[in-house]
Amino acid sequence: MQSHLLSPYQRGRLRLKNRVIMAPLTRCRADNPDWAPTSLHAEYYRQRAGAGLIISEGSPVSPMAIGYPYSPGIYSPKQVEGWKKVTRAVHDAGGILFCQLWHVGRISHPDFLGGNKPLGPSAINPGTIQRTLKGRKPTVTPKAMTVEEIHHTTEDFRKAAFNAIEADFDGVEIHAANGYLFHQFLAKSANIRTDNYGGSIENRCRFLLETLDAVTREISPQKTAVRLNPYLHNNKGIDLDDETISLFDRLVDRLNGYDLAYLHLTEPFTDITGHPWGHPEVAKHFRPIYRGTLMINKGFTFESGNRIIKEGFADLVAFGKLFISNPDLPERFARGAPLAEADESTFYTQGPKGYIDYPALPD
Repeated sequence: MQSHLLSPYQRGRLRLKNRVIMAPLTRCRADNPDWAPTSLHAEYYRQRAGAGLIISEGSPVSPMAIGYPYSPGIYSPKQVEGWKKVTRAVHDAGGILFCQLWHVGRISHPDFLGGNKPLGPSAINPGTIQRTLKGRKPTVTPKAMTVEEIHHTTEDFRKAAFNAIEADFDGVEIHAANGYLFHQFLAKSANIRTDNYGGSIENRCRFLLETLDAVTREISPQKTAVRLNPYLHNNKGIDLDDETISLFDRLVDRLNGYDLAYLHLTEPFTDITGHPWGHPEVAKHFRPIYRGTLMINKGFTFESGNRIIKEGFADLVAFGKLFISNPDLPERFARGAPLAEADESTFYTQGPKGYIDYPALPD
């Protein structure tokens, strides 16, 4: 079978040796006082440099953006220095690496924030359980952000993008998916504001687009990407609503005007077949709307990834769990080799076990 996944891809500044992308994966290994990447991170990402592109784990853009234990940030000098070890290792191995910029918003917990409430568009508890430094705890009602706090957060993303380029990342991906801060502003179930950041579709998109404007002015559009999960439903307090389809259609069309590195879309986490307010096949729906590089993610195999590229619905396919246990995933695809199973008990632990000890195929 012809391998579309393993063929090179080029558009604008994006030049990839294959279309097998390593998806962003939270791994909780920055267990040091500075929450900075270490030599362990450098080895982990170096092992996976055979990907056409690596997207880093979500990196909080500020202390208020944190929502998971030991997630390496991108807001302090020590974190930037730590990430330099990672980018150097990946580049020396022939890889390309983007930094995912992250703010979890109301999904955070006071345990991470010095006792302060998390920030969100409105004072609505997402009603979920979150991993904290002290175990799993229920989320709390967030503080509705002031306009000043919204603008300050946009500035945090701009600074984080600058820091990422200082750390020699090849670009950044703004995480606006999976029920985190920007997604919260997009969804009626999380956003009941009555100012310029709530109500109409235009207003609910404003925060993300203002932040995208700031980031692309800082580092250029062709080094910037956006991740969306348009039809997330019954997850992290986000539900489909009667304007979900029209909002994401308009938002994705607006993104055509930015000349982005790529748009990263995620298929629904839950089965929404037959739901009137969502489409179960995200790539097929948005391919006619988005004219730039389109990346798709969520549970793909070699066969299904190959097929969606061949059919023209996506340009790139991101793989998550398969990259955890198969550091040489593109090589295994090329050889038709068996894929190793991941040990899920080590996904969010600390140390090298289940992180850098999955072997590659012998030469």
